[in-house]
Amino acid sequence: MREYITIGKVLCPWGIKGQVKVEPLTDDISRYQKLKSIFVEEDGALKAYDIESVIFLKKRFVVLKLHGIDTVDSAESFKNRYIMVHRKDAVKLPKGHYFICDIIGMEVYNEKDGTLLGRIKNVMKTGANDVYVVELQSGRELLIPAIKEVVKSIDVENGQMTVKLMEGML
Repeated sequence: MREYITIGKVLCPWGIKGQVKVEPLTDDISRYQKLKSIFVEEDGALKAYDIESVIFLKKRFVVLKLHGIDTVDSAESFKNRYIMVHRKDAVKLPKGHYFICDIIGMEVYNEKDGTLLGRIKNVMKTGANDVYVVELQSGRELLIPAIKEVVKSIDVENGQMTVKLMEGML
């Protein structure tokens, strides 16, 4: 498991005081209101930034004012960077829910015969349910709906998922 969880991506500077516009990578953007600090990767290491203020835009984006980032030019350097929180500070998920960063990279096994199908390379948010994009060993992609009839088990500690393939999925 990763020690830090990605919660958003900086899109661009916003305003003239060094704020950054963030695309949240979470189900509930109101969680940003409770954050005291975040981490951003800089030169291969994570650097902590205290949050001075949070603004919500159209219930879709978040604007963060980070301590020490006071100009448009300094905010520009954050463009396309991901922001993270330490796992211990992340929101507690209900049973049966997982962080996307824990799902991506998981090995996916066929429940029927135990064979390795491939690895999850992406998670698509569709509204009704998530869809796991599995890169098969052949290089093709398989779309797995994240529903209990298909996803039989998820083992975050070992990075493994077992699925029951429905007729015509492969």
